[in-house]
Amino acid sequence: MTEELLYDKRGDVAWVTFNRPKARNALTFAMYEGLAGICSRIAQTREVKALVVTGAGDKAFAAGTDIAQFREFKDGEDGIAYERKMDRILETIERCPVPTIAAVVGFCTGGGAAIAAVCDFRIASASAQFGFPIARTLGNCLSMGNYARLASLVGPQRVKEMLFLAKLVDAPTALQIGLVSEVLPDQPALLARAEELAVTLAGHAPITLSTTKEALRRLQARMGEENIDDLIRHTYASADFREGMDAFLQKRPPKWTGS
Repeated sequence: MTEELLYDKRGDVAWVTFNRPKARNALTFAMYEGLAGICSRIAQTREVKALVVTGAGDKAFAAGTDIAQFREFKDGEDGIAYERKMDRILETIERCPVPTIAAVVGFCTGGGAAIAAVCDFRIASASAQFGFPIARTLGNCLSMGNYARLASLVGPQRVKEMLFLAKLVDAPTALQIGLVSEVLPDQPALLARAEELAVTLAGHAPITLSTTKEALRRLQARMGEENIDDLIRHTYASADFREGMDAFLQKRPPKWTGS
């Protein structure tokens, strides 16, 4: 592991920590690939019976993909390649045969929220905020797999509210709409509950858990079979995406033109 992605095995439970607290744990491609690699290894070795994913510090689980990684994008094909990469990584995490728990404190947005969504359980501290505020920041889009996953979790109307309004969902609201299963008062309580939940899951019949997990994954995956490459290509090739990225990096409001 790199210093930006920590791995700690505690008995039958593995802990992965996004470790860029000064950048609100914004995710680099190496961090995405590292987490996917851990999940692939666990699938082969069964070295643990449960996995907890969390973020370092008390400000964020993970505040999306590090925007600097979009600087080299030139056209819509770069957007297609990016979403393909993300779909592969997220599916690898989702296919991890052991129960996965996202322990969320602070901001959980963009790619961070996508990772939380593929975990089996999402528990949060009272400070947690979830969302995909891309309609007011970058002007990009999600993959069909991510749209389907979110719609499966909270329903199409809630997805529209999250994406169209670009507002973050606070912890009480996330609990109300079923995005998280529990809200804890603070980070120490959250991490203690994550460990307790992981130990409980690690003690249950592993084949029952993995079979149930895979059956539900296949059921949800049917929703994401529609190809939307044309939409992704159009979005990432747009002047608005370029403007959103420039504005974000320059720390100014974007000027959308719809082109």
